[in-house]
Order: sequence, then C-alpha cells, then structure tokens
Amino acid sequence: MRSAFTRRLILARGVPSLKDRLALTARSVATLPPRMAPASMAATAAQPAPQEDPVSVAPAMPMGEEFWRKVPVWKDIPAEDFLNYAWGIKHTVQGEGKLAHFLEQVLPDQVPMDGVAGINNNPGMQTRDELVADVLDGIKTATMSTRMTPYILSRIDWSNPRNDPVFRQFIPVKSRMLPDHPKLTLDSLDEHADSPVSGLVHRYTDKALFLPTSVCPTYCMFCTRSYAVGGDTDSVKKASMKPTKRRWEEALAYVESQPGLHDIVVSGGDAFYLQPEQLAYIGKRLVEMPNIRRFRFASKGLAVAPARFLDNKDIWFQALTFVAKKAREAGKAMALHTHFNHPNEISWVSEQAARRLFDAGIMVRNQTVLMRGVNDDTATMSTLIRRLADNNIFPYYVYQCDMVEKVEHLRTPLQTILDLEAQIRGSIAGFMMPQFVVDLPGGGGKRLACSHLSYDRTTGVSRFMAPAVTGRDKANKVYEYYDPVDSVVNANGRD
Repeated sequence: MRSAFTRRLILARGVPSLKDRLALTARSVATLPPRMAPASMAATAAQPAPQEDPVSVAPAMPMGEEFWRKVPVWKDIPAEDFLNYAWGIKHTVQGEGKLAHFLEQVLPDQVPMDGVAGINNNPGMQTRDELVADVLDGIKTATMSTRMTPYILSRIDWSNPRNDPVFRQFIPVKSRMLPDHPKLTLDSLDEHADSPVSGLVHRYTDKALFLPTSVCPTYCMFCTRSYAVGGDTDSVKKASMKPTKRRWEEALAYVESQPGLHDIVVSGGDAFYLQPEQLAYIGKRLVEMPNIRRFRFASKGLAVAPARFLDNKDIWFQALTFVAKKAREAGKAMALHTHFNHPNEISWVSEQAARRLFDAGIMVRNQTVLMRGVNDDTATMSTLIRRLADNNIFPYYVYQCDMVEKVEHLRTPLQTILDLEAQIRGSIAGFMMPQFVVDLPGGGGKRLACSHLSYDRTTGVSRFMAPAVTGRDKANKVYEYYDPVDSVVNANGRD
C-alpha cells in the first residue's frame, strides 16, 4: 500500500509536479526508521528540487490502437483509465474465482483445441464451460497462483486462447499438462542452499541476488522461484519472503560485509512491487557501499504493465531515475532487467515506455525463457530479438526452461535451444544477440547451452561443468539437465 504521505499528497493535489514527486521520494525515505534511512539520503529532502525536465515528466502519448477494447469487458474503457496504473491494479485478475468470472465474460461459446483452427460444430472445439473447468483443474495442480494485469490479458486472442502464446504462459490448462520428469523440483536451482541469510542468494564470487519481496504484477506458470513467489496453492505452501525491515537489513548487512561482492541483482518477486521509497532506499544503500560497482532491478513490469512508466500520477519511474542518477554520480552502473517472451507482448504502450527509459539514460536488458508452443521456433524468437533491439532493450539471455515442477508441457529438449542459436546467430548484430543459456540444476549457475560436456539425445541427459562456481564443495562438480520425458520418447521413435 502507499504510504500515508503519498496518499495525502495525491488526494490533495491530484497529479503531483516533478518537484513534489522528488520531495516525496526523499521525504518518504527520510521518515524510515534511523537504521533504514542513511543520513545522506535524508539530507536530500532539504535540498532544492532540480528544474523540471522533459525526461522526468512523461510526455503526452500519441495514442495507438486501443487494443484492449477488443476484450468484451473493456470495450468501453477509455485510454485515460486503461493506461492508469492505479486502474490496472484495481482490475488485476487474481485468484481462481475472479479468473473464472473473467473467462466466462470474454470467451466465445466454443474455442479451438490445441493445434486446431476450428469452426463451430468441429470436433476440434471445446465449449466455454469445458475450458473454464479445464483451467480451474489446472489451477489446482499448478505451483503458481494466478494473477494477471489487464494489459497482459488484453494481449491474448480470446477467440483462440488455447493456441495463444501469451495465454499459454500464464493460465494453466489441466488437459495440456504432462506428468513431471522425476528430476523436477520446486527449487531446481538450489537457491535455498546458497542463501547465507534469508532472501539473499550468493552463488557467484562477485555477484549476489537480493530478494526483497515475493510479489509480482503477473505470476508466470514457469517461475523458477515457485517455492516462494506468490500466494499458497493447493500443491505448494510458499516459503516466506515478506518485505520486513529485519530481513532486508540482514541481507544488506551481508552484502556490505563481503568485499568480493561487486554486482547485485534486486529481484524477488518483482522490483515493480517495491514502493517508490523502498526502491529509492535499496538503490541508495547499494550506491553507498564501496564494494558494489553494479546493480540491476529486475522487473517484468515493462512487459505486463508498461503504462506505469508513462503515468505521471505514479512515481515509481521517478524513484528509478533518482537511483540511476545517484549511481551515475558515484561512477556506478544501474540497469533495469525485464522479461518479454513473445512479440505479441509488445505494443505501442511498451514501445513508448521503453523510449522513456532510453531517454532517461537507463540501460534495459531482457531475459527470455524458452517455452514449447510459445517461442520455440526461429521465426518467433528472431522477431522477438529484433523487436527488443529496435526498442533499445538489449536481448541479454534466452534461458532453457528450468526444471521446476508442473511445467513439463512447457519445457523443450536442449536440442531446441542449440538449433535456435545456430539459426539466429549472424542474423543480427552481435551486441544484440542474446546468450542462450542453461541455469544449471543444483546451483551451478548459468552456462552457455552449447558448452555442454556431452548431450545424449537417447537418454535426454546433457552434462555441464561450471569451473568458476566453487562454493559448497562445487569444485569439479558435473551438473545434469534432463530433456522432457515425451521428447526423449519421440527421439527414440517410440509411441
């Protein structure tokens, strides 16, 4: 929730000026308990606000197609509402009850089954009620709770949802799920074992992952952190990662105590769900640590709620630029890492949001997860990479889907990612070519997919080593990634 000061300011003044917003960020941090408010940041509140500049105030948007009006429940929603972040929060679809009600309102009487174009009375069709029941059964099986922003829901083709690449990522359908490979786990990367304190994963020598929150604007079915992110489900009791002062301070104190740490990823959950004053506080703390040279905030917000970056009634973007400015003044690097998986997630709204980040001098990198039936063909992945590059979003990683439970239907064999890299490399400038990687099960970290020691298509087992990752007796350890069971069966020519 917003701080009381934030609420009073917005209610009293409507859209705050840049001066008000900057004062708000500084004042909010200054009023944190003494241990959580560095003196240098508190002093910012007393400094005169800089002159307003065009980067800090979102320009009036040249409107594109009002694509959300194609969704029956939003056919009468004007742009000023749909593109307002507070409206989006209010109308986020969360939980099985709200999702079922939404589906009943937007689905046609019949929808095509997977891989079927379908027309009325075609046996390849499923009724609305059948699909809703299929989804509710999927929710009972899935490890992730459901939560979707109006924006990402508006990017789905509701006349053919089962075959839509956005729908496939976020809405579980029981009839599509496959039995888990026996090696799948909730915490496939073994993050818990590499956490010296709660919410801080220290695997690499010079880099650590800080998890201040476990909440996201939209929950991904394939989340690698399904052991903690989101609400409890029928199948998973989530580990607690609430944003408490004590937990944050323990994590930040650990970072400060490690002279070999130079690079911090602030993720979760999603940094989009840090309040502006919390974002500013964490960023300022990291800037002031002598050992930290680089840090990034990880957020899917640009892909699932991009209008927030353009909304002058919300100050999250101003908090981000505040931290970026402090980092530059200290000669350090701050970046935003985001998460687009398919070209259909990109609209004129996300393009304008990306342009605003670019104009503010904020580096944006993207991390994509490779998924079956979503982006596992050359044409789709190439288009995504190029669309990102054209919007000054650097395609950073394409991940092999992690070996987490209940996503066997989304995983691909290693051969798929090897083929994609081979086919795409050379089609775009090298500095815009992502690294195609496997985040090794068991905590070996990220390795290029093509760097495997061996890959047996018959058994579906690929083997890797990670020479630079040596903690917890990992020196000379061999890590194994397992192809999905059905792909191994198909490779061996059996039914």
